[in-house]
Amino acid sequence: MGFWDRDVENSFDRMFDMNRDGVLDPAEQAFQLDFITGQMEEEERSEDDEFDLDEIDLEELEFMDEDDRREALEEAGYDSDDFEADF
Repeated sequence: MGFWDRDVENSFDRMFDMNRDGVLDPAEQAFQLDFITGQMEEEERSEDDEFDLDEIDLEELEFMDEDDRREALEEAGYDSDDFEADF
């Protein structure tokens, strides 16, 4: 066991014990931390009121009124006049 390694303590740790040796090495701990922080960032994004085209699918654009759709496309860096979609 290396200096930075730590024992697997629970089922959440076992998810990231890639080599199933009962010890989380630094790389496995990094995967675990990335998973946790990624989930937190995802929740923060879902609470954000501003639109980003990467987060909006075409169905959402379809149900927006014309002004909101134009604003969302322009905020995402697209020229709304050039955006071709059947709404």
